[in-house]
Amino acid sequence: MKKTVYVTGADRGLGLALTKVFLEKDFQVFAGRYMNDWPELDQLKETYGDDLHILSLDVTNQQSVDEAARYIEQTAGKLDILVNNAAIYKDRSEDIFGEFNYEDMMKLFDTNVFGPLRVSKSVVPLLLKGESKMLANISSEAASLADSWRKKEYGYSMSKTALNMQLTILQNQLAEQGVKVLAFHPGYVKTYIFGEFNDEATIDAMESATGIVSEILNSPAIEEHMFIDYQGNKMNW
Repeated sequence: MKKTVYVTGADRGLGLALTKVFLEKDFQVFAGRYMNDWPELDQLKETYGDDLHILSLDVTNQQSVDEAARYIEQTAGKLDILVNNAAIYKDRSEDIFGEFNYEDMMKLFDTNVFGPLRVSKSVVPLLLKGESKMLANISSEAASLADSWRKKEYGYSMSKTALNMQLTILQNQLAEQGVKVLAFHPGYVKTYIFGEFNDEATIDAMESATGIVSEILNSPAIEEHMFIDYQGNKMNW
């Protein structure tokens, strides 16, 4: 039986690239889709057939999260790897001398912090039945307190730092069950996270995804450092 992976935010960018890499490695992939008007997942479905399951998923909606988890349970009965990738970015230019949009900041936390927590909670019982027991998350170097350099981007950076704290607590709780939790800095990836495609970024999504999947499949021990980049280098908390 093929190993199973669940990737959130798989519509485009890094999530789509992660889906491609896992399919190429002969996984059964459950891909969470938020935007129905992006055709790439449907094109992958034509190539990979039953190995790809496209799930409607809004990580800010508990019913949507629960329905996706039920589908995975009914279809596969277990889950080997979860990759919490879905995230948004809203406050690139805001600083302390300007105007903060607190409503946008709350949306960042709902998506980037509570979204992964909702999804993780929904499938932990399935991860415990899997072989790999890997709970991977796309974080960011923006989460690092030790290496903080930004003078703007309050909401996004705070949301990713809160995500990292969430992951340390999850690892503390799930270690006895054999679940490994990882937080990845994917690099400065050419994606649509700013709304439009970011050509200024330095790393192609497939390069980042290939590295992330390689690190996941290396099956790092629970006691190994959790916060790493797509090449396996340790990141400072």
